[in-house]
Amino acid sequence: MAAWNLEQDLDAILDQTEVVWPALKGTRLFITGGTGFIGGWLLESLRHANERLGLGISAVILTRNRSAFQEKVPHLASYPMFDFVEGNVADFDFPEGEFPYVIHAATDASAHLNEHNPLQMFTTVIEGTRRALDFAVEKKSRVLFLSSGAVYGQQPWEMTHVPESWMGGPSPVDSRATYAEAKRAAEMLCAIYQKQFGLQVPIARIFALLGPYLSLGIHFAAGNFIRDAMAARKVVVNGNGLPCRSYLYASDLTVWLWHMLVRAESCRPYNVGSDESVSVRELAEKVSATLAAGQYEVLCADDKGWNLGRYVPDTSLIKNDLGLIRTVSLEQAILRTAAWNGWKGKQ
Repeated sequence: MAAWNLEQDLDAILDQTEVVWPALKGTRLFITGGTGFIGGWLLESLRHANERLGLGISAVILTRNRSAFQEKVPHLASYPMFDFVEGNVADFDFPEGEFPYVIHAATDASAHLNEHNPLQMFTTVIEGTRRALDFAVEKKSRVLFLSSGAVYGQQPWEMTHVPESWMGGPSPVDSRATYAEAKRAAEMLCAIYQKQFGLQVPIARIFALLGPYLSLGIHFAAGNFIRDAMAARKVVVNGNGLPCRSYLYASDLTVWLWHMLVRAESCRPYNVGSDESVSVRELAEKVSATLAAGQYEVLCADDKGWNLGRYVPDTSLIKNDLGLIRTVSLEQAILRTAAWNGWKGKQ
């Protein structure tokens, strides 16, 4: 594992996006949410492609805190082809110039905000999406909208993998579903803007992720498990461990998003996630074993999470339409995420 480095992931992304870059060469992108986890990977891969292929692609990136990103990722913050502008996604000033492509990636999936200020969560998703779409209409841009697998609500237990065609949804009277309902409404905005203004808006429904730049200290179980295993602490599952999830590695995610930006059909949502299902209990066991922590425990306490069942996508549509598949296993995703965060491997 000591031989792995981020450059290998960036090379793999470049190899798998060869057909995408000619359409973007010499263009200027506008990216909201470009300094978050997903945005960071888009910027890393764009910088890498520019330097390897001489593409001359520039980007204006909307951020809430330019100095914080400068401190966290100075090589991206100082890259001359990137221009960072501070603003709020709901009311940002439109930058001047042409932008053939927009990536709307703003709005964190914040459990704390969803629990303690759901109105702000809902308003930010809706108004931010509308502002990004208005910008795209003015600039005649094609927009990639980053939605969420949460739009499906509770995936039936008997449905091992949820397809894009499933017409379920979250409860409209459960405030825990605020983020999910906001993303559903934002998708409707995309459909409205396509019909009313002719806007082209591919939609990526993103599921759970792993990889470098992912914070290990927030509400995501996989990150918490990796953090504890790296410290040789017991990996603890508070609930019963039965809910099932899947985790797409960030390099695969990035490949899929670049393809979708250029090639995906407008308003035909695609699931973006891993189809390798794993229960939370199995995940704890796998993280513990992979990182040599050696121990895990399932407490079977009452689980108050928003989704106590399955959260696993069917990805056959994006495979059939765009030829995109998962290339990094869950074990490798765990190892690389840990290595990025300083884990040195088995002693």
